[in-house]
Amino acid sequence: MSKKIFWFIGILAICIIGIIVLKDVQKEETAGNIDYEGQPFIGEETAPVEIVEFGDYKCPHCKEFNDSIFPMIDEQLVETGKAKFYFMNYSFISADSTTSAQFAETVFQELGNEKFWDFHHLLFEKQTTESGELNTFTDEFLEEVLTEVASPEETEKVMLAYNKGKGEAALKKDLGIANNLGISSTPVIYINGKQFDGKSMDDLFTMVEEAVASGK
Repeated sequence: MSKKIFWFIGILAICIIGIIVLKDVQKEETAGNIDYEGQPFIGEETAPVEIVEFGDYKCPHCKEFNDSIFPMIDEQLVETGKAKFYFMNYSFISADSTTSAQFAETVFQELGNEKFWDFHHLLFEKQTTESGELNTFTDEFLEEVLTEVASPEETEKVMLAYNKGKGEAALKKDLGIANNLGISSTPVIYINGKQFDGKSMDDLFTMVEEAVASGK
């Protein structure tokens, strides 16, 4: 009986180890499954590290990240050529999360990378009123925000494309990537395909430096 118990425990241990290893492999494969093609980014194309923020334009924590954390990433990692920074949509909070995400995707497709980032930062700035109330991102509101960074001709071009649903496919792609990664909240940061789980900016900088050093 004791030998049977011994063998049973041994086999069980091997099975558990196998499951853990398999999960780690699956997690690694899933983590690297981010398609960067056709995504808006800031930085040099040759930068060795890819930082991705999955965000929602209605998310107050994403606004805080954009206002406080992104400038440090931009200054210390992007402008130094160590990393490029992407934004991908995970719109889940409300109906106008989807509206604003699709609109921003249309801005990127119609006006290019630079105008997209101008609109992106301004939209987070306009998330709330001066008194702290949440703005509702209606089509009219989004158009008004766009006029602050684009010409009348550019704005008209975006509105025509948006009304034809041009940003839908790009948004669907972002949501597919986020869902495959198991993302369920925002903001979530990935560095070279691996989720950042640190607690501080120092942790983030360390993870980027390690990625630069290892080349992956």
